[in-house]
Amino acid sequence: MKGDVETYNENGTWKNKVEGNSQASSTHDTKDEATAKGREMAIERGVEHIIRNLDGTIGERNTYPRERDPRNIPG
Repeated sequence: MKGDVETYNENGTWKNKVEGNSQASSTHDTKDEATAKGREMAIERGVEHIIRNLDGTIGERNTYPRERDPRNIPG
């Protein structure tokens, strides 16, 4: 989906980037801070929030609003 929000680590800094943008929308010292801001951004946009682990693998994916989640799995 266009405009998804991705939370990731780059050179020791946690960042949020909206799909399609060339630069990060926000930077944070901790993963928790970045995740909270990324979730807020995804909820406002009504898109998916992709949270990457330190090694770059996807650790979590959340779709907002929840009823748009294509997997139809509770939780």
